Amino acid sequence: MDSASINRFIIIVLDAVGIGELPDADKFGDKGSNTLVNLSRAVGGLHLPHLEKLGLGKITTIEGMCPCAHVLGNYGKMAELSGGKDTTNGHWEIAGLVTPEAFPTYPQGFPEEILIPFTQQTERGYLGNKPASGTEIIKELGEEHLKTGKLIVYTSADSVFQIAAHEEIVPIEELYRYCQMARDLLIGKHAVGRVIARPFLGTPGNFYRTERRHDFSLKPTDKTILDALKESGKDVVGIGKIEDIFAGVGLTEAVHSKGNDACTRATIEAILDKTQGLIFTNLVDTDMMYGHRNDCPGFYQSLKGFDDYLPRIIESMKDEDVLIITADHGCDPTTPSTDHSREYVPLLVYGKKIQQNINLGTRGSFADVAATLSEALLLESWKSGKSFWKEILA
Repeated sequence: MDSASINRFIIIVLDAVGIGELPDADKFGDKGSNTLVNLSRAVGGLHLPHLEKLGLGKITTIEGMCPCAHVLGNYGKMAELSGGKDTTNGHWEIAGLVTPEAFPTYPQGFPEEILIPFTQQTERGYLGNKPASGTEIIKELGEEHLKTGKLIVYTSADSVFQIAAHEEIVPIEELYRYCQMARDLLIGKHAVGRVIARPFLGTPGNFYRTERRHDFSLKPTDKTILDALKESGKDVVGIGKIEDIFAGVGLTEAVHSKGNDACTRATIEAILDKTQGLIFTNLVDTDMMYGHRNDCPGFYQSLKGFDDYLPRIIESMKDEDVLIITADHGCDPTTPSTDHSREYVPLLVYGKKIQQNINLGTRGSFADVAATLSEALLLESWKSGKSFWKEILA
C-alpha cells in the first residue's frame, strides 16, 4: 500500500483520558496521576472490549483489560512537548503546533490591570476572582449574583478566564458579549488559552449549569495541520469543541453537537459522508462531567458509552480511512485535585489498509499525529513531530 490509497483520517480525542504521569508531572503537582490505571483500580477493572481489541490493554497494565497477543489496532502512548496541560495546548499539539511556554495561569486571581477595564466595559461588578470548581462557585456566590447582578469571575489550574452568570439575570448573548470583551483584553502576557462562558439557571441551593457554555479561545499562534489540509483543498470537519479550541481557524465545517453521544453520532454521520481529509472530534464528557468532579463511576460509564459506539464507527469507515483515538491531557478522578493532570495520552491507530498489532512505543510529542497525517496525505514534511506512517504501512 502507498500513501495515495489513504484519503481521510478520523481523529477522536477522548478528553482527559491520560495514561500515566509524565516525567515532569511533579512540577505540575501531578505526581502519581494515571487516569486510566487509577480509574481501573477504583472501579474494580475496566470492561472496554472494543478499545481492548484496538490495543488499549497493551499500552500499559490496566486492571480488567487484556494485553491480547494480537489486536486490530496499532498502539502506543504520546508525551506532551508543550509547556502546559491544557485542552488548548493538547489539541494544538495534536494538530502539529507545539507551544513550549505554558499559557498564563492565575492561582491568586486576575490582576486589576485586567479587571478594572473589564468592569468598565461590562458596566457590571464581579464576584469571586479566584481558582474554583465551577459547580462550587455558583453554590457559593450564585445568590449574591442574583441580588447584585455582578458577574462571577473565576479560574482554575488551567489557563482560563471563566464568567458564570444566571441566564435570567444576564441573557446568554450578553454573556457571550462580555466574554468577547474579556478575550480582547487578555492579550500579550495575559493571553490565556480560553475565556469560557458558564451560564447557569435554578434557585439558591439548586443552581445548575446549562449546556450553553461557549469557549472563546486564543487563535493558534502558527500554522496547524488543519490549515495545511484546508489549503490543499481537503475537508476539515470539526465536531464538538474543535471549532472553539482552534478559534474557527483551519476548518471547512464545524458541527457543534453537545455531549459525547451527540458528538459520536455526528462523527459517524461525517464518516458516512463523502468528505476527504480530516474529521476531528472532541468528546468532552470524561473531562467536563466526570474528571473535574472526581466522579469515577461516571467517568467509567462515559468510556463504556464510547466503547459501545466503536463497532458502528469502524463499520462506517471506508477502506481509505484511518482512525486515531487519543487524548489531550489527563484528569485523574481518583486524586484530591479536580484539575487536569500532566500525563501521557494513549495512541490507537486503526485502518483497513494499514498493519495491525504494531507497537508504536512512547512517542516524543502529540505532534507525531500531525506529522503522520502530513506524510500520509502527501502534504509537506511537517515541522514538528515524527511521523509513524511508515511503521504501519501494510
